[in-house]
Amino acid sequence: MAPTLKDVAERAGVSRSAVSRTFTDGASVSVKMRRKVETAARELGYHPNALASSLTTGRTKLIGLVSNNFRNPFFLEVFDLFTRGLQDRGLRPLLVNLSDETDPASSVQKLRQYSVDGVVVASSTLPPSFAKAFRDAGVPVVHSFGRHSAAPLVHVVGIDNIECGRMAARALVRRGYRRLAFLGGPPDATSTQDRLAGFLAELEAHPGTSASHSFAAAYSFDAGRAEMLRLLETGAPAEAYFCGDDVLSIGALSAVRDRGLKVPEDVGIIGLNDMEMAGWENIGLTTIRQPIAQIVTASIEEMVAMLDAPDRAPEARIFPCEVVERSTLKPLPR
Repeated sequence: MAPTLKDVAERAGVSRSAVSRTFTDGASVSVKMRRKVETAARELGYHPNALASSLTTGRTKLIGLVSNNFRNPFFLEVFDLFTRGLQDRGLRPLLVNLSDETDPASSVQKLRQYSVDGVVVASSTLPPSFAKAFRDAGVPVVHSFGRHSAAPLVHVVGIDNIECGRMAARALVRRGYRRLAFLGGPPDATSTQDRLAGFLAELEAHPGTSASHSFAAAYSFDAGRAEMLRLLETGAPAEAYFCGDDVLSIGALSAVRDRGLKVPEDVGIIGLNDMEMAGWENIGLTTIRQPIAQIVTASIEEMVAMLDAPDRAPEARIFPCEVVERSTLKPLPR
């Protein structure tokens, strides 16, 4: 039988309430008492029951980690950082797959059933109203990789996707490309809309350039490949493509090569995210890097702060991005 709180109390010669206070964050207990209880617990191999503790404190330390795009390997990296970061803070991540979920009320109900202390919506495609539904229900929420706004509805941590679209356009124009194209994810995704808007707006400042755009069915390899195959079958390809996500870019790269075209000699491709796979030698994707680790760390900091002060006014923390040079675009002219 595993040792119990009662066993620790008897071993330490103290009351059960003293043991309970010792293992309750913020509870008052003397240094001498704490040492006696911790020594007894260590000798017995006792570990406090997290569920029992939540009944005492009213906190579960569960943080719902919500995403709607588990098919994108980029988010595997995100989840790895989030789960380790939350655990390092003494919090317990509860991973929730909301793929194909569009009703925020249903999502709120699902998370409240688990009595989570807070929710991190880790998605670049869900609208701000989705995360706001949690706030309206009284659940502390942070929208990681969410849509940038000067007056956010909830705490947002991420990047300026409009500026990323501008960065991609400038990178292509500087390399001499003139017939350009945007290949985005689903058209109703906020990240797709903003990246396209920035891309087109920047090209308006560069006479002699032209741009077309199309959308893949999802942020996935198969969707990016299928859309690029369709484009190649319907006419001559653009000189270069800004694919609004690395995994779309890798799918498009596969399609271009399968049709006997060379990258970057015949077609240039630039992505966004700088997921680990983008740097593999057989891919070598030129892309726009968003600082994933910084975004995750800042999101966790926001969540910890909200647990202590849930009424804090929403704020946006936006991180700059940079172009990572690899081999899918022509080099910059000297």
